[in-house]
Order: sequence, then structure tokens, then C-alpha cells
Amino acid sequence: MGRFKQKGESSAPALNTGSISDIIFMLLFFFMVITTMRESTLFVKVNVPQGSEIQKLEKKSLNSYIYIGQPLEIKKFGSAPRIQLNDQFAEVSDIRAFIESERAAKNEVDIPFLTTTIKCDKDVKMGDVSDIKQELRQVGALRIMYAASRRTKDTY
Repeated sequence: MGRFKQKGESSAPALNTGSISDIIFMLLFFFMVITTMRESTLFVKVNVPQGSEIQKLEKKSLNSYIYIGQPLEIKKFGSAPRIQLNDQFAEVSDIRAFIESERAAKNEVDIPFLTTTIKCDKDVKMGDVSDIKQELRQVGALRIMYAASRRTKDTY
């Protein structure tokens, strides 16, 4: 007579793990490509004003940012508005060296297209912004942009 197999527990087929490393590296590469790195850490509070005529920048790599606002650490730096260039506080007289270093870091062809973006808190007095603009004018950085948020239709 023949042998009969009993219906018992059947084992599941083994999982093929050969392509898991390919999938992991593909996901890693995807996230590395789409992630943008923060250029500087903000030490000042910047709540930009609202604007109605807003345009997007063509090339963000040709921008230099000047932040103006109240320091986040009021106990350490006081409550008066401060200027931040890259990752450090600065004075108006330091703007010249900042712009010259930004120009030196860029390609010579791109220098005429460099734009200085002023991101200032809406509570900062216009006199402080005017002092910065005067210093930028002396350096020859005449392309200036003010950062603003889009005005909602309800706030007209």
C-alpha cells in the first residue's frame, strides 16, 4: 500500500530579502535629493509683514539674507532689534564685509544678479532698515528685496 501524508502544519515559503537593500538605498537617495538644508539658524524673531504684490525668486542661490528683529534670548541680548548675518549677530558696519564675502563666494558671471533679501520683523522701525539700505548702497548692492507673506483676502 501507499503512504498517505497527514495534513499538518505547512511551512510558509522563505521571504526573499535580496532586494531589501536596493529598496533601502533607493529611499535614502530619494530623501537626500529632495531635502534642503537650512542655511542659517535664526537668533531673532522675524514675523514678516503681509504684502499684496508678491513675486517668487528665480534663483535662491543668488540671495544673501539679512535678518532684523528682536532676539529670541531677551535675557542675554536685550529686547532692542538686532541684525543677524548668517549665524551671528552683527552691526550695520559689518554689512560691507558680509556683502563682499558673499560676492567672493559666487561665480563672477552671477555677481550682477546677486540680490540682498531683508527679512525684518514688522515691528522693527524703518530707521533701522534705512541704515541698512544706506550701507548696502555704499557697497553697491542695489538689488534689494523685502520678504513678506501673502496677504489673505480677508485682511483688505
